[in-house]
Amino acid sequence: MADNILVMKNITKLYPGVKALDNVNLTVERGSIHALVGENGAGKSTLMNILSGTIPHGNYDGNILYDGHECRFKSVRESEKLGIVIIHQELALVSELSIGENMFLGNERRGRFGIDWDETYSQAARLMRQVGLKDSPTTLVKDIGTGKQQLVEIAKALSKNVKLLILDEPTSSLNEEESKMLLNMLLDFKKQGMTSIIISHKLSEISYVADKITVLRDGSTIETIDNSGRDIDEYRIIRGMVGREITDRYPKRERKISSEQSLCVENWCVCHPVYTEKRVVNNVSFYVKKGEIVGFSGLQGAGRTELARSIFGRSYGTAITGTLKVNGKEVKLKNEREAIEAGIAYLTEDRKENGLILIDTVARNNTMARLEKVSRHGIIDVNKENRVAETYKEKLRIKTPTIQQNVNNLSGGNQQKVLFSKWMFADADVLIMDEPTRGIDVGAKYEIYCIMNDLAMQGKSIVMISSELPELLGMCDRIYVMNEGELVAEMDAADATQELIMEAILRSDKKKAIEECKGA
Repeated sequence: MADNILVMKNITKLYPGVKALDNVNLTVERGSIHALVGENGAGKSTLMNILSGTIPHGNYDGNILYDGHECRFKSVRESEKLGIVIIHQELALVSELSIGENMFLGNERRGRFGIDWDETYSQAARLMRQVGLKDSPTTLVKDIGTGKQQLVEIAKALSKNVKLLILDEPTSSLNEEESKMLLNMLLDFKKQGMTSIIISHKLSEISYVADKITVLRDGSTIETIDNSGRDIDEYRIIRGMVGREITDRYPKRERKISSEQSLCVENWCVCHPVYTEKRVVNNVSFYVKKGEIVGFSGLQGAGRTELARSIFGRSYGTAITGTLKVNGKEVKLKNEREAIEAGIAYLTEDRKENGLILIDTVARNNTMARLEKVSRHGIIDVNKENRVAETYKEKLRIKTPTIQQNVNNLSGGNQQKVLFSKWMFADADVLIMDEPTRGIDVGAKYEIYCIMNDLAMQGKSIVMISSELPELLGMCDRIYVMNEGELVAEMDAADATQELIMEAILRSDKKKAIEECKGA
């Protein structure tokens, strides 16, 4: 008989206008890695928020049995006392505090006269070694990368004597190397007896790490798949998630690429906004034609986002030099507003922080980039704004009870569609899309790809930054490869492979190493 650490029975959760969970059942075996998959809005995060006490007892129906005992958690602190720790997709770290301070925030190491800092940092160092972090525990969180921040969150969980670790999209912001390291860490934890529940849209990772996979669809449990042999077919998981076959993850597009360049960047250089002597984009030149989708590949820190944001009205960087042409005409953009007026849009990789106003409605988010199109004499025509929002709601199939719904109540995939509708309404000629499918499921991704193809067919130009190489190969006409702030390769997508892209990066690393040795 299986030794189950967790049994969730008939969990039902209602929100105004929608049933988020409908009699969901979940059973997790002790010492296993259990995956939870489903489309955006399927109820995965809601279910885990109930388990962790983020959604307190009394706000849902159903029962939770943990270690054989019924639990009615009123808060996260109550679940953590029993060893249940959740790491949310948006990391809960304070950037201005040190790693050690973050690790014990709310769980401080106390001495006779307040916080025992020696104990804090010595324990932090020990936990950091367990997750492979070699930085000093006194390092500020803002000074380490996203991959290391994820490891800090895991070390923080270990400090709470975790028995059941819940990870919500833990690799969404990581590159392939960092993701593989994190997944291998979960496998090591499993050998030590820890139980993990992982939510992820990256099905290759699920296939690699999970013992069992529970599929949710529209708030209901569809099935639990045994993956103990690590031989599950990804399309088998997709069929359960979306309720239909998806034979091609990247929709075909009839390419109608003009000879005219809509965007031309020449000799572009950008310095870091704080460490102004550090050049983060170095002499980059590229172009995009009308109707073309051009991809940018590179490892974390390659400079792709810095390049994109500096082009978009100098929203990043200092000492920016170079030539920027839009539709053949040189432009000198001082800010984001001038970039929008020149016909450039930037879909940020962080929709929740920089792309949308979460506590505002779908309608108002839809028009905020070009309010002058729905206003007169500085007064917004609300009826016109609502008509615009309704149009895009239907056009992009945004799942929301009403356009007056606040965006933070939508699933990640539907939030991303609102971000798309915002820039489609702005009617930009050039759309720079930074990780446009990050953190959304395979069905929502397909819909986003279809929107991108439609825009390209209309003659719009798209710059697509992505950390997922299959996505770039499946969607783009050409691919530029960046490494350490420089363009190191350009290739037609039809001729490109993942191996060729990685080879270009490694070749540039080797070349730089040789040049540094010569300089020394």
